Amino acid sequence: MVDRAFHRAMLIPAPEAHHPSIERGALDPPRENSMRVVQTTRMSVQLPLDHLGTLWPEKFRGARVGALLHPASASAKLQHASHVLEQHNGDLFRLAALFGPQHGFRGETQDNMVEWKSYRHPRLGIPVYSLYGEHREPTAEMLKGLGVLIVDLQDIGARYYTFIWTMYLCMRACEKAGVAVVVLDRPNPINGVTTEGPILDPNFRSFVGMHPIPVRHGRTIGELAQQFRDETFPQCQLSILPMKNWQRAMWFDQTGLPWLMPSPNMPTLDTATVYPGMCLLEGTNISEGRGTTRPFEIFGAPFIETEFFCRELNHLKLPGVFFRENYFQPTFHKFAGELCGGAQLHILDREKFQPFLTGVEIIKCIRKNYPEQFQWKQPPYEYEWKKLPIEILIGGPVDSLFAD
Repeated sequence: MVDRAFHRAMLIPAPEAHHPSIERGALDPPRENSMRVVQTTRMSVQLPLDHLGTLWPEKFRGARVGALLHPASASAKLQHASHVLEQHNGDLFRLAALFGPQHGFRGETQDNMVEWKSYRHPRLGIPVYSLYGEHREPTAEMLKGLGVLIVDLQDIGARYYTFIWTMYLCMRACEKAGVAVVVLDRPNPINGVTTEGPILDPNFRSFVGMHPIPVRHGRTIGELAQQFRDETFPQCQLSILPMKNWQRAMWFDQTGLPWLMPSPNMPTLDTATVYPGMCLLEGTNISEGRGTTRPFEIFGAPFIETEFFCRELNHLKLPGVFFRENYFQPTFHKFAGELCGGAQLHILDREKFQPFLTGVEIIKCIRKNYPEQFQWKQPPYEYEWKKLPIEILIGGPVDSLFAD
């Protein structure tokens, strides 16, 4: 059975609406279910992108601006932010540059450490700077002449997801350059109540974790920006344009907003729900389902005996999840073209489901039953060349969770 002490340690309370800083090492039990109740009578969440005309700070009117965007940077009517910004060009501000994070401004690059190059936007005639290539932080030359950098990114609520760290590096660069930062807030798709997993040990900082937050952080991207400013970049001129009608307990499918893939392997809310735990498999030789239609929801390897393995996992009685026997053949990535045995996660109760705990227990189960075949992935991983990928994912030494 699962270690219940570990089970309890993986849940810590989410911030209140005013998002105070997380206390270091606070590992309290989850909040009462009453805090998770979303009112049944509510209006759809309204995004600041849809109300720029009224929300744009008067002090920045006419400023020369850049914008950090990706494919899910879109309005409630599915209009990409670049088009929305173009409509206000010359009125609210002067749009001078675009920036893109991992997977590209257009979302075309599939995997980790697949870089993309800057180019000129064919319609707007302005530069589109890559922040996942030669540079992951804007250079002084990229920011030259800008008064404001707009950030409008859809995060998915997990520390490993690199978009928040691109924002973090942009805030650092803008603080140095005297460029203001305006963050357009967006929902945390897996709710703003539940947090889970260890807080990052600063000795294990990397591009999948640059600031001490838990794995499942329970914050919106605007709240993260506020925390980064308060705790690290005190001179950053930060403004956050708020959402309307968002409640902390909401999941994305309760917001009334359309789901758009923020990255190529994040096709659905179901993917985001399991990701804070299943991304741990990136630090192993086990397929996390890349190269299939259900990345992170299915996983396995050619050496796993499916029926036995699923029986072992279900015997753990992990909360809110059932493991169904599954076979798959990835079209790319780990074991491309090979038949893999494994499981598909079926989330029976997403309020009880604990993705990080689940990911850890899956790895423990594989290591126990397949000690000769299981391997930790070796560096490099997300520009870390020395520490094991699993260590920068969990944010601490491997034996803190996986002692032999």
